[in-house]
Amino acid sequence: MRASWKTVLPAVAMTAVSMALTLAVVMLWLGPAMPWLVALVVGLGIDGGWLATLAYERRLAAQGDHSTPVTAVGWSFGLVATGVLIAHALTVEESTGAWLAVAWLPIAAKALWLVHSMWERTALTAGALTQIRGIQQEARDDAAVARARLRAQAGTEETRLTAVTQAGARVARVQAETARTLSDAWSTLETARGGEGTSRALTCVTAPVTPDVTPGVTPRWELPVWGPSEQVSARAQELGPALTDDALDALVDEIRLSVDPALSYREVAVRFRAAGHSASETRLRAAWKRVA
Repeated sequence: MRASWKTVLPAVAMTAVSMALTLAVVMLWLGPAMPWLVALVVGLGIDGGWLATLAYERRLAAQGDHSTPVTAVGWSFGLVATGVLIAHALTVEESTGAWLAVAWLPIAAKALWLVHSMWERTALTAGALTQIRGIQQEARDDAAVARARLRAQAGTEETRLTAVTQAGARVARVQAETARTLSDAWSTLETARGGEGTSRALTCVTAPVTPDVTPGVTPRWELPVWGPSEQVSARAQELGPALTDDALDALVDEIRLSVDPALSYREVAVRFRAAGHSASETRLRAAWKRVA
């Protein structure tokens, strides 16, 4: 109710000024031509008709109703008042522009009442306005939370991708470095194994530390060979005591010469164990070297 005064007060003030101005103009314009009482009646008739139609329009608006004929009559009285002001301004030789400047006041008053009626039709209660503000604020809060969640998820995903990329790069570097180190080590081992004095150098130090390992046989030491390993079969693990050197030499020589050309050590070792025989890698290699 308090907010309605923001629109009704300007309309009331403009209407009062327009009615007073219309009455004054009618008295000034018609006063010299007729008795002043007649001019006063004419002026009050215009203002009274305008005020009556305005009151009736306000009553209908308060009931939530509207009447087009009443509205048309009200605008007619406003146009008559405006026409009187314009006619008076045109007949006055002095200050014509000043009288024309105020001739629009009745139309302006009607327009202000129209604005007030539109405000009343769209006005909401304080509770409804509070609910609307709450809904709007909730929507803004939800939008802000959604934006913050998306930014946080984007930042987290970026951090995760960066960490995964860095970890993958570190793993790749470590694997490459390990591969180079292993390749260098096996290259060095292969070079040492292929040397002419490697076998003699390793064998010459075995006598003090492995006395009487195998009677009548000088221990021989060999560096490991780069290549796939062969798992000893269960049958070989279940065999009885190990073969003697002579029996082992005979078996190795038989297997080596079973095809032409003679088999290599790896092929001999594979066929030796596939046949179910059992011997350590060191003894088998020593036997192969003796017969080869």
